[in-house]
Amino acid sequence: MEVLNYPETTFEKLPVTIFDNAQEGAVTLAYEIAELIRSKQRKGEMVVLGLATGSSPISVYRELIRLHREEGLSFRNVITFNLDEYYPMQPDELQSYVYFMHEHLFNHIDILPENIHIPDGTLPIDKVKEYCQAYEKLIEDCGGLDLQLLGIGRTGHIGFNEPGSAITSTTRLVKLDPLTITDAAKDFIKEEYVPLRALTMGVGTIMKARKIMLMAWGEGKAKILHKTVEGRVSDEVPASFLQLHPRVAVVVDQWAAAELTRVKTPWLVGMCSWDDQLIRRAVIWLSLKTQKPILKLTDEDYKDGSLSDLLVEAGNAYNLNLKVFNAIQRTITGWPGGKPNSNDTHRPERAEPAIKRSLIFSPHPDDDVISMGGTLLRLVDQGHDVHVAYQTSGNIAVFDDDARRYADFALDFAQKMNVGVADMQRQHDEVVEFLRHKKLGEEDSTLVQDIKALIRKGEAAAACRFCGVKEPNVHFMNMPFYETGQVKKKPLGEADIQAVVDILQDIQPHQIFAAGDLRDPHGTHRVCLDAIFAALARLKGKEAWVEDCNLWLYRGAWQEWDVEEIEMAVPISPEELLRKRKAIFKHQSQKDSAVFPGNDKREFWQRSEDRNHTTAKLYDKLGLAEYEAMEAFVRHRF
Repeated sequence: MEVLNYPETTFEKLPVTIFDNAQEGAVTLAYEIAELIRSKQRKGEMVVLGLATGSSPISVYRELIRLHREEGLSFRNVITFNLDEYYPMQPDELQSYVYFMHEHLFNHIDILPENIHIPDGTLPIDKVKEYCQAYEKLIEDCGGLDLQLLGIGRTGHIGFNEPGSAITSTTRLVKLDPLTITDAAKDFIKEEYVPLRALTMGVGTIMKARKIMLMAWGEGKAKILHKTVEGRVSDEVPASFLQLHPRVAVVVDQWAAAELTRVKTPWLVGMCSWDDQLIRRAVIWLSLKTQKPILKLTDEDYKDGSLSDLLVEAGNAYNLNLKVFNAIQRTITGWPGGKPNSNDTHRPERAEPAIKRSLIFSPHPDDDVISMGGTLLRLVDQGHDVHVAYQTSGNIAVFDDDARRYADFALDFAQKMNVGVADMQRQHDEVVEFLRHKKLGEEDSTLVQDIKALIRKGEAAAACRFCGVKEPNVHFMNMPFYETGQVKKKPLGEADIQAVVDILQDIQPHQIFAAGDLRDPHGTHRVCLDAIFAALARLKGKEAWVEDCNLWLYRGAWQEWDVEEIEMAVPISPEELLRKRKAIFKHQSQKDSAVFPGNDKREFWQRSEDRNHTTAKLYDKLGLAEYEAMEAFVRHRF
């Protein structure tokens, strides 16, 4: 069935189909592409596909490969034109889109090599204009694009058509937006290594496609998707030009759709099916919109805010305000492990047992202190048996210079102690030689990977000592899926899940804290969380302790749970916030400048504190107690 529907609401100017997760959306897109290929095959015709790169289409290509291998889908009648390529760029470089397309699709299907077209990043600058014109003509000579697959950048770019691109633009050399360069840094290790220019099909080229499918996965795309789908057509958001195309399908997961009006504020669209969380969201939204504490909202405020229907459900503003205020107030606790000898009816965590085994899973060796350092300190201070399990080594997030520095230290120490000097000299020389000739993005040697892993292990152990976690309670899991020496990871495997099962069985915790990046379809946090879910699913019903274990999810350094989602909010005093900062400082390889800083240039401790301050300020604005900072958690029922 064709993915092309009428817009769901008058707010949406493009047809959007929302899936529960990225995988479901990707499979649907792949099936549509496959059906187009097969329909052309039945007619004895070629099909011309416009293809995209980046993280978004990988799952689509994976499904196409499966269809080829398991269901006999042939690509021998397929001609492809890729959207873009960095400039300058050699095709054999790991960051090139030539390498990307062959790695993720072409090497695994039966497409004819002569039917593959990707912009050439090796051309001398004086040949680029002529080449771009020839690329346009070649698309036309092949009959034009039957279908164009698109992702969307955070600037609103499609292809590399950055803000300011004209709707009539054609294939050309362009300058990359600083935000695009920042987002690309994860593939180039350092931002300064990202090319400043790229070759791209133009908006006009894309708009000539007979059908366009735009995909967006994850919360990071939510704001720009909202502008694309509900905003005005403008060259400030090049993707908004798609509103003018007659056949566009927008396929997203629920997290990318989070800012759409029908998802974020459905009461503005029509009648709602009210549950407790939606009621809480609506009241919080109205409180922040009117800049009034919850308990001061009036019937008139609800009516003016298009929430009359909610008043009918609740009876009046007074009762509604009180219900929501009390629910939020009950999330606040200074006892994340439960308050002993207390009535825990309305507390987030149960009172008994008074001393709990608390297991904190940290995907990387610093997520524990960055994301929930204040809570970790509180658990230790209150006498709980706190364990920290670092799921991955985090070795790729260490600069090469740090690895060299530690290798130098190891050699100097061996010479000082006169122990194993010859072996240490040999290994030191091996490290120096490898790093001297290492290519951009090249996988580290095993020895360099080991050194980087030891650096992060030592930092994590130091942070735990500072926080008072007992040394036997610090666990380094080194889950195999991560150990590739590259940004690209292996799929979650049996060994990864079993490692989590083993540590759970060993500790048998009363409460678990885990990085709850449910909205991230690609990152390490998501894979680590999937391993925890899989392990608990195996143990549930077989181990008695699992039935009495609570799983609390925290977020990363970049974002926090929405207030209506929060089920436990742990206040942090100014003194505790300073202790948390010092714990983060123990991770010296991530200090000042991290290898993978993301889209926020600030240091991790600054992001973390700002996030904690913001949560506290939101509670204050809603009329609750005013705190210096807060860490927030959501309980996952498994």
